[in-house]
Amino acid sequence: MLTSLKQEKFMLLALIAAIAAYPLEHWMLHSGQVVALVAGLALIGFIVMASMRVAHHAEQLAEKVGDPYGTMILTLAAVLVEVVILAIMMSNEPSPTLVRDTIYSAVMLDINGILGLAALMGGIKHGEQSYNDDSARTYSVMILTAMGVSMVVPEFIPEADWKIYSAFTIGAMVVLYTLFLRMQVGPHSYFFSYSYPEKRRKKVPEEEHAPAVSLAFSIGTLVFGVIVIGALAEVMSKTLDLGLEGTGAPPVVTAIVVAAISAAPEILTALRAALANRMQSVVNIALGASLSTVILTVPVMEAMALYTGQPFQMAMTPVQTVMVFITLIVSAINLNDGETNAIEGMTHFVLFATFIMLSLLGV
Repeated sequence: MLTSLKQEKFMLLALIAAIAAYPLEHWMLHSGQVVALVAGLALIGFIVMASMRVAHHAEQLAEKVGDPYGTMILTLAAVLVEVVILAIMMSNEPSPTLVRDTIYSAVMLDINGILGLAALMGGIKHGEQSYNDDSARTYSVMILTAMGVSMVVPEFIPEADWKIYSAFTIGAMVVLYTLFLRMQVGPHSYFFSYSYPEKRRKKVPEEEHAPAVSLAFSIGTLVFGVIVIGALAEVMSKTLDLGLEGTGAPPVVTAIVVAAISAAPEILTALRAALANRMQSVVNIALGASLSTVILTVPVMEAMALYTGQPFQMAMTPVQTVMVFITLIVSAINLNDGETNAIEGMTHFVLFATFIMLSLLGV
């Protein structure tokens, strides 16, 4: 028991922060903008701590079930964190563009940031890294379809018909994800796996001496972690909004923060996989997280909009649309041959740097 508590020290720190944040909320919000900003940044740190532990237990569950179920659990855990934070922030201070900007930021971070950096570092260390190109093609076409339906077409929908199209979008995303899930865990599961026989042989001795993983404990901690994150996000959203008020920071900064919080554990997992020459895991994490973000976050938030009667601005700006299409075109070209290298990683990372620069310029 004591060993488990030591392993969960980050989760305990996040819990203590959540317990302390509520009685101190009034003081943080009425002690000046600097105090509010510092408090908001500190709470973001505690949220990242909790999300790291959520991802750790998702990884443990993933190791038990193997791919493609493993990466599916990991990406779903990240999307759950993102949806919880978004829902709480929208309930506190609704922003018509926060959902759109968060999904856009998450796709840029997952495909260009995570995949780009992992392919770059892995390519420098190992040269060309192999994976199953069926998975990349499947993910790419699904992401393009989901983003086109939910974030490009709405630009042309009359405002009076937003409820009808919103309901249609929810149905379309559910159908897409249902079919994708059936493919991922059913007859086409081999699309999302790649055989690394030499890695399996090396892992056997480590697994024999590894401590047994309690599924009940991992599931319980994962659920508890999401609750703690939700509690922290409740206060964080208020302090961060106050701290950034009047600073001239672009509105998309908040969206990038939300996307980065949910992606933080995935970044470390993907980099470890790339350095271990397991590019299939990187592809599953980066593209799987992007797809899950679009195809799961959109229906949840659209349902919330229908419930409250307040529509979101889901149509991407022209700059966002161009960046998404360039990203997906580059991804389709790079991930079409079953091997990645440092040059391909650099092209994605340059696109990620461009996304950051455009965000800082407020474009």
